[in-house]
Amino acid sequence: MKNIIKNTIAILAVAISLVSCSSSDATISGIGSLKIQIENGFAGDAVVLGGATLPTSNAETLKISTIKYIISNIVLTNEDGTTFTYPKSESYFIVDEETPASLILNLSNIPAGNYTKVKFGIGVDESQFSMGATGQGDLWTRAQAAGMTMSGSWSGGYKFLDFDGTFTSSTVANDTSFMVYNGKSGANYNYTEVVLSLPTNALVRTTISPQIHLSADLSQIIDGTNKISLTANNMMGMGAMIMSGSNLPLITANLANMFSVEHVHNDPN
Repeated sequence: MKNIIKNTIAILAVAISLVSCSSSDATISGIGSLKIQIENGFAGDAVVLGGATLPTSNAETLKISTIKYIISNIVLTNEDGTTFTYPKSESYFIVDEETPASLILNLSNIPAGNYTKVKFGIGVDESQFSMGATGQGDLWTRAQAAGMTMSGSWSGGYKFLDFDGTFTSSTVANDTSFMVYNGKSGANYNYTEVVLSLPTNALVRTTISPQIHLSADLSQIIDGTNKISLTANNMMGMGAMIMSGSNLPLITANLANMFSVEHVHNDPN
């Protein structure tokens, strides 16, 4: 009797294992979709355009009126180490705090898998730009419409980041405008990439569309590892205009640390 029970248990265990493996294999197949949702903040404070003042470590206070940036070249890493590169032609997103729908990046036709990392660029990569205006598809047109070009001409290139508002400091008593535009400047192209590990695997399935929630800490733009003083860039009281020169590579380095992962949802469709 004991042997019969043992044999029965063994058979059941093997059967359960086979069913489990079969079910798992069947689940991780096909294609699915994924969303990346971005929430802009400032050193732990919420961002309300034109709203409350936000302090920096340079003893300056900011009111943000505009924050836009280009997210591009999204790559997902599976748990087995393989990667899926989202088609570049579909991988340029203009994120604009004033347009809530733009804060959610919708990715489709993704191979089913258990994704552990996400990589993306901030700006337009140089290889894409080198293809010229005719090689950009509708990107250049969309960027112009969104005010994300450095000038009206192709030679000026894209704005990778548009960060505007007003500021005050101990020596700047009245609200004074600031404009921070990051992009191609002289010999510096100023494109950068971000790699983030996910705290929970994003389970892309035909029946599950994960949502990755990212936080973007805008204080990192001028108050990250590299401290950029708006007061020092105030041009004779006409405002701080940072859109070229030695500050842009410093800001580019700061942008690499602007994003973090809050959590991942794996809710059924």
